Amino acid sequence: MFENLNLGNLGEIFSQVQQKARELQDVAEQTQYTAKSGGGLVKITANGKGEAIDIQIDDSLMSDKQALIILLIAAFNEVAAQADEGKRSAAMQMMGDFANLRK
Repeated sequence: MFENLNLGNLGEIFSQVQQKARELQDVAEQTQYTAKSGGGLVKITANGKGEAIDIQIDDSLMSDKQALIILLIAAFNEVAAQADEGKRSAAMQMMGDFANLRK
């Protein structure tokens, strides 16, 4: 695994990895994920860090608190799963890029 790794370049490689991590973090902050529940009655948008940035609730749910709670939970869980998958994908991409830095 480390046969071709030149330890003299370790500082440079580390700098490149840090730069790539910053770039991926910037992309994550700009990426948006949207989840709907209740056939679109509740819609939540989150950024790549998993922070909710918008919530839309159909007016018909305002009188049914229990249904609103259930649909909000479902939409939050879905958008969080999407953001987590985005983070995993970015981490795998970074690991692949790191392997290319060694060469």
